[in-house]
Amino acid sequence: MTPVTRSPSSDAARSGDPGANAGRRKWLSGTARAVAGASLLSLVDPLVRAGAWAAGTDAPEKTEVKIGFIPLTDCASVVMASVLGIDKKHGVTITPSKEASWAAVRDKLMNGELDMAHVLYGLVYGVHLGIGGPKKDMAVLMSLNQNGQAITLSNKLLEAGVRDGESLARLMASDKREYTFAQTFPTGTHAMWLYYWLAAYGINPMKDAKVITVPPPQMVANMRVGNMDGYCVGEPWGARAILDKIGYTAVTTQGIWTDHPEKVLGTSADFVSRHPNTARAVTAAILEAGKWIDASPANRQKTAETIAAKSYVNTDASGIVDRMLGRYEDGLGKRWTDEHAMRFYADGSANFPYLSDGMWFLTQHKRWGLLKEHPDYLAMARQVNRIELYKQAAQAAGVPLPASEMRSSKLIDGVAWDGSNPAAYADGFKVKA
Repeated sequence: MTPVTRSPSSDAARSGDPGANAGRRKWLSGTARAVAGASLLSLVDPLVRAGAWAAGTDAPEKTEVKIGFIPLTDCASVVMASVLGIDKKHGVTITPSKEASWAAVRDKLMNGELDMAHVLYGLVYGVHLGIGGPKKDMAVLMSLNQNGQAITLSNKLLEAGVRDGESLARLMASDKREYTFAQTFPTGTHAMWLYYWLAAYGINPMKDAKVITVPPPQMVANMRVGNMDGYCVGEPWGARAILDKIGYTAVTTQGIWTDHPEKVLGTSADFVSRHPNTARAVTAAILEAGKWIDASPANRQKTAETIAAKSYVNTDASGIVDRMLGRYEDGLGKRWTDEHAMRFYADGSANFPYLSDGMWFLTQHKRWGLLKEHPDYLAMARQVNRIELYKQAAQAAGVPLPASEMRSSKLIDGVAWDGSNPAAYADGFKVKA
């Protein structure tokens, strides 16, 4: 895990009166401890539920904030910030808005129908660059989670002897029929995990397979009727395929990149420029919600039960709970406790908008031909990832900061990524568009 240090006191000065902020932070810290041990209906202090807020120069410019989400387990911190009333602590009211597809989220962020969204990391960068659609300057306020997605293969492939990437590559080399795989958005995380995994076994997703786009909640139904051989999506739709006996987990995304970045809190650059205090307040609230979720197995259980409701993910809680708690089975008889299951906080390391994380998606967009030329990787990441605003929100929420704005990892193919030479990294892959 990346080493962490406490936020410098200078961040408090940037967010308003230091004395007032210090008092509010002390009060928030005490409330957070109370939140962690209470029942769902009494999780938040009554004064907080009533909307107590120490108004000042950092008061939110907009107090009613509409945040879009897709029915996935990793919308949890957005939902719980609202359900638990943590948003009120920071002077805002979050209204989660259930959306049908990532394309709908993109369009509503662009036209202002949504203020913010639980959104794919790569989607934000794709819109910022104008890849495959209209261009609009965008912002990543924080990472919502790490890990917790999966690549599911159909039982039809299992009957043909496929159990993993290596056996899939052998079958595709010998059987020349068209193979179809689904992801959730062309520039998004699921597309990049799917492509990276296939390429690690010598399968070129641009040449050796057909790739289609399917909204997350429709993945299971489409596999059931035989529309694809496999898909990459967030939970609970990997676990759901196993429960419905139509597919199995070939690999988790944490098996592709341990502690990888996943969804982010995204918005337009224009919204941040017009409502910086609102952006900071919402970020702080969701940070505290993620901290609460990760605080105990009981909190994760309660979260799973809450987001399973029809208004959120709309599935049986049993399909969410196990993988939320790190209890995995692959549908092939293997069971394990995953130390790198979905994380919403992890002492803040799951939330920091690392520059290297944003740059990685740009390298994959270049690798697969979505970008024709190398961008200025670091400059683009600095423009999109609002690190200074995040630091202020982290200070308000009592969240530690990492020692560096970059981090390093080694992915499933053994190739290291640290953001130091993104152009060479993007060009160095043997399998690419």
